[in-house]
Amino acid sequence: MGILTTVSAAAKAALTVGGISKLTFIPFMLAVMAYFNYDLLDPENRPFNQKYLREEYDFVIVGGGSAGSVLANRLSEIEGWNVLLLEAGGHETDISDVPLLSLYLHKSKLDWKYRTESQDSACQAMIDKRCSWTKGKVLGGSSVLNTMLYIRGNKRDFDQWESLGNPGWGYADVLPYFKKSEDQRNPYLAKDTKHHSVEKETLTKNDVRKLTMFFPVPRRTRKDVGHAAHVDWRALKIVII
Repeated sequence: MGILTTVSAAAKAALTVGGISKLTFIPFMLAVMAYFNYDLLDPENRPFNQKYLREEYDFVIVGGGSAGSVLANRLSEIEGWNVLLLEAGGHETDISDVPLLSLYLHKSKLDWKYRTESQDSACQAMIDKRCSWTKGKVLGGSSVLNTMLYIRGNKRDFDQWESLGNPGWGYADVLPYFKKSEDQRNPYLAKDTKHHSVEKETLTKNDVRKLTMFFPVPRRTRKDVGHAAHVDWRALKIVII
C-alpha cells in the first residue's frame, strides 16, 4: 500500500510541475502506449508480411486507402485472380479505432503531412496562409485519420473529369457504384433511393446516435438562412455553413 501511495504522489507531483492536467495527460499517455506498442497489444490484426512476390499479377492497385482496399477486396473474390495492393505506409495503430483519439495521429508517421498552397481566401490565421491537409499514409488511407466521417466527392468534380476526356467518370456514372457499396442506416437518407441504398455490402453509414445539446444549433442556423434543416452531404446539393 505504501508503494502505491508513493507512486500516486510522484505522478501527481510530476503533473503539477509539468503543468499538465489529468484530462490532457491520460489520453496522451494512452495514445503513446498504444502507438509504440501496437504489435504487442493487438498482434492478430497486423498485416501478413509477404516476403516473396509473384512475377506477374492480374491487377496492381496503388494505394491501400478506402477505395484501394475495397477494390482489392472485390477483385480478390474472383477465384484464380492475383491482386497486388501497394501501400506506402504501414498498418494502423490501436488509436485509430477510437474516433476522437485518431486526432493524435495527425502529423504523425501515418500522415503525409501535406500543406495547402498559400491563398488569400483561406487559412488566413495560419503561418504563410497555409493549412495542414491531413492525408493517410497507412493501410486504410485517410479513413484511419478522419474520425469516421464519410462524404462523397462533389458532383461537379466528377462531371468536370468526364468533360476533360474521361468517359465513365461523370457523377451519373459513378453514383451506382457509391450506392452499391452502401448500407445506409439513417432512415431519413434511406428514403432518398436516388442517392442511397441499403444493399448491406461494404460500407455501413449512420449518424451520431448520442447527440449533445449543441447539435441542434447548426440545424437552426441552416433554417434561419433559408436552407433545409437536414443536409445530405453525399447527395447533389452540398451546403457548407
